[in-house]
Amino acid sequence: MADELDDDLKDLDPAEKEKLKKLLEKDSKSFRTPDGFWKWVVALLGAAMVLFYFYSAGLKAVATQYHRGVYVFATYVLVFLLYPAGKTRIRVILGLILGAIISCSAAILFFSESATAFHNRLLSFGDAWNEHGLAAIGQLGSLWWLVLASVAIAALLLPADTFSMKRWPQIPAPSDILFAIASGLVVYYWISEFEALNYRAGAETDLDAMISIAGILISLEVCRRVLGWSMTLIGVGMLCYGYFGPHFPEIIAHRGFGIERLATSLYLTTNGVFGVMASVLATYVILFIFFGAFLQKSGAGKFFIDLPLALAGRSTGGPAKVAVIASAIFGSVSGSAIANTVSTGAFTIPLMKRAGFRPHVAGAIEPSASIGGMFLPPVMGAGGFLMAELTETSYATIMMISVFPALLYFFSVFCMIHFEAKKMGIKGLVDEEFPHWKKVLLKDGYFALPLIIITVLMIMGRSPGFSAFWATISCIVISWFRAETRMGIKEIWEAIQVGARNTLVIGATLGVIGVIVGVISLTGIGLKFSDIIISLAGGNLLMALFLVALASLVLGMGVPVTAAYLITAVLAVPPLGDLGVPILAAHMIVYWLSQDSNITPPVCVAAYAGAAIAGSDPWKTGWTAFKYAKLLYVMPVLFAFTPSILFQAKPIDVRMTAIDGDVPFATVVKVNVKEGDEFIKGDLIAKVMVGDEIIDVMANRDGNVSHVLVQGGGLVNAGDPIVTGEVRATKTKVISSFVSAILGTIAFSATTMLFWIRRTTLPEWLMLAAATILLYWPTVVTDTIGLIVVAIVWYLQKTKNKRDLANAAVA
Repeated sequence: MADELDDDLKDLDPAEKEKLKKLLEKDSKSFRTPDGFWKWVVALLGAAMVLFYFYSAGLKAVATQYHRGVYVFATYVLVFLLYPAGKTRIRVILGLILGAIISCSAAILFFSESATAFHNRLLSFGDAWNEHGLAAIGQLGSLWWLVLASVAIAALLLPADTFSMKRWPQIPAPSDILFAIASGLVVYYWISEFEALNYRAGAETDLDAMISIAGILISLEVCRRVLGWSMTLIGVGMLCYGYFGPHFPEIIAHRGFGIERLATSLYLTTNGVFGVMASVLATYVILFIFFGAFLQKSGAGKFFIDLPLALAGRSTGGPAKVAVIASAIFGSVSGSAIANTVSTGAFTIPLMKRAGFRPHVAGAIEPSASIGGMFLPPVMGAGGFLMAELTETSYATIMMISVFPALLYFFSVFCMIHFEAKKMGIKGLVDEEFPHWKKVLLKDGYFALPLIIITVLMIMGRSPGFSAFWATISCIVISWFRAETRMGIKEIWEAIQVGARNTLVIGATLGVIGVIVGVISLTGIGLKFSDIIISLAGGNLLMALFLVALASLVLGMGVPVTAAYLITAVLAVPPLGDLGVPILAAHMIVYWLSQDSNITPPVCVAAYAGAAIAGSDPWKTGWTAFKYAKLLYVMPVLFAFTPSILFQAKPIDVRMTAIDGDVPFATVVKVNVKEGDEFIKGDLIAKVMVGDEIIDVMANRDGNVSHVLVQGGGLVNAGDPIVTGEVRATKTKVISSFVSAILGTIAFSATTMLFWIRRTTLPEWLMLAAATILLYWPTVVTDTIGLIVVAIVWYLQKTKNKRDLANAAVA
């Protein structure tokens, strides 16, 4: 466990601190802290990675193979040096794999005429095995010594590892060192052969194939060491799906691919291990992780707590509102809901308990607020950068459309806290001494400069990497404004080390994610999955959203949320697009739903972290966190049905009407619109001949023509689109969506917390629920009716309050 976690939790009870550490190790395994020679090897490699990417981001760009390859190289080597292999039975299997890699390498280098000759011998045995089964063992011939050498190496490594782990538990074991060397070599092969591999794509050599198989095995092991078996087994399952394709049910079956075809496609090309995930991590994410480490080291963490405390500490339910504001500020740069929960929760959760919040409520509010940091620019975890890459949209645009939904999420948690505090009679911090917020801003406001710099640079059109580079430099500069926060050589070195270590958890996913995404692309399952979703949903968008949410929750139980987003996006965005959701809105839907495993039982690691700090029941805390974070499931519905909240146009089609059963098709006589034209409901779009009859195809709503799909003389069937169009997100529509979302969120918060100005009765609750639906739909009529209904509930409750006061006065 990292030293900085100990600093965050220094005031926590030792038993609870240990419980929290064990819980966090379920999210990512604990690593060694080497000393002596290996300490410097790890430190120098981590520092070299940090400095290399700062150089490439701020000074001079590097070629693709170095840009992606250096990160994969450093990550794989550091993982093997820092993360132990695990139990003995695992080390036996790993010893055999390592023995096979070493034996094969020795055979190619010293005992075979060429790699091709050795490869041919392996293929001959493989053919014999397919034909004769176990009887083929007798035909091993000269390969017997390869098997014996592999077993011998494994037999030597097991006692050597055991002795090393007992004698020097913080030092890499011999097999770890050999795995680190092997991983470095296979990645170096990709870097050095990158241009040649592009030229011989589809005609890879025998050596390419063998290196690829070793690379895939090593990628799986890197993931297992850091993240455990769940995600690793998903990767193995996808490999099995790629190989045994013809044996699966017909709906998802494919022709199947050989081991070498799979390995070369997933390892050597940029569609697998070195694909989109490696690109996004190396281009954007790790630089923002480095930035976060430097920002924390600069002393800004205290400001992130002091300002919210000054702003909201004395208000109703003050400590909980402090948690929301602090989580918004810290979460906007941390990129991790769990790190956010632990860092801010170590201060805010005890404060909430002291103010009167029940332990499970205090432990739930912090993670509920913390996941909002994954939606708030400038960082948004890694998902925002992935979204920009997948949609080929600038990250500045992603930031712009994300701000309002993120703030609305924090607003919803804020409202729910307010209603909960009112219901429970919890006041603010009246006995605490803390300065006015203006004094905090005047004294420490300069700590916000790095966030301002990074945001302004990206809005100006500079790349996220370049922006992160200069924002990181500014962290060092602002630390010198005060003697106690100055970052010297020692502090800069520590920030570099923390930043390098913090990249390993997400970096360990890139190999398996590359495998998963690569197999999806290779087999075409993505297109079939789209048909499955649409079929199960029966063409109903709301049902499709439910299915995507369910898939995301199940997937999130086993993989990190960023991986869950990427995998679900590859599979679920196309069917949502087919159901009329704009692509950016579809990605935002998937991204929001991918966060649900952080606070939705049974997994909800962020909520369990909050429970550990609060000393509350994890299961109860998890369900309470779900209660406060329910807007997580509401926003995707708004994205789907009112995309103007994301400044997105809503796609519409003008389709051919029903055709009489005796006529096989219709002929388009004339199309009355062209691309760019506006049309309103009832306008004549096209004239179509059905048999001997001319019928008119009319627009059923207002819009703008995007594409004319069928020209005069073309043939159409019933339901075929003739014209595709869109309902543009005008300023009026955007503002209307914003206003409706804010009003709907207030009503939604009151509905879910069973409180408006007093506890709601069942009829009042039903009225608020109806008002919530009306207010969320962005029209003047629905908003007006919704406000009237809310006002009626307010009046009824106000009358009851007056009556209760009058009765109390009489008594």
